[in-house]
Amino acid sequence: MSLYAGVDGGGTRTRAVIVDAEGREVARGEAPGAVVTVAAPEAAADAVTQAIGDAMEAAALELLTRDASLDGIGLPLDGLWAGLAGAGSEDAARAVTEALSPRRLANRLTVGTDVRAAYEDAFPERDGVLLIAGTGSIAWGSDDSGHPIQVGGWGQLLGDEGSGYWIGLRGLRHVMTGHDGRSESGAVSGEMLRACGVREPGDLVAWTHTAAKRDVAALAPLIIRCADAGDVGASRIVSEAVAALTGLVRGVASRTGTGGQGRAVVLWGGLLADEGPLASRVSAALEQAGFDVVERPVDPPMGAARLALRS
Repeated sequence: MSLYAGVDGGGTRTRAVIVDAEGREVARGEAPGAVVTVAAPEAAADAVTQAIGDAMEAAALELLTRDASLDGIGLPLDGLWAGLAGAGSEDAARAVTEALSPRRLANRLTVGTDVRAAYEDAFPERDGVLLIAGTGSIAWGSDDSGHPIQVGGWGQLLGDEGSGYWIGLRGLRHVMTGHDGRSESGAVSGEMLRACGVREPGDLVAWTHTAAKRDVAALAPLIIRCADAGDVGASRIVSEAVAALTGLVRGVASRTGTGGQGRAVVLWGGLLADEGPLASRVSAALEQAGFDVVERPVDPPMGAARLALRS
């Protein structure tokens, strides 16, 4: 029996789905998360292996329940497409592929990004734009030939505009300029200090030296709440974030020649999906720009499974 798998892996968790040759779901599995790094690809490979193993155990039980005469359900699968956070560069994808290949999980193995997997599920016909804003940010689309178009997603130093990290970092900077007398502190400054567990603005210097990217990004909802309450400094940061995220979608549209009129956009990520704290603002800005924001559930593992079938 031909079986294929799609994997979606990030820093929090790794999820796998097994499908048959017709693309029908058979079973799912899950493992801890791991972000791809060129220097240490084994962690991501271990997470994929564990998620696939968990899904295959469930698949064997499901298939044998359907047909007790089945025999030999196991690895390798016919195809596996793993969409992993951090696998955007050729070097990173190659490193994980080399770490996975000896494990014989599938006869055909492809490693790509988690964003590509999510886009495939959001737009199977590749006819829209997926905007993701969580810790980082990125917009993904495709041209008339189906080739992927990426705008943004270049990391905290070169990109991630409008993301949770981007908002949190600007909030921290706002606290310091307020402390210097270069801007009005407002209520957001005190809220930021309490959230970081420090007493004085100067204490944020040490805090930022030990804070992880996710710690800075975790400040974004607080800043958005302060903007909702009318804080001037927070409102300015949030307005800039909305403009930046809208710009990412405009960037995809400009490269497809559509200009955005009526083009469908799906929002995804912690700040946008499921009525996230920025969802209403970004939706309004996109609709004003001529885009059509559609509510659609996104299942990245299934998107990866479709890619495995196509491969």
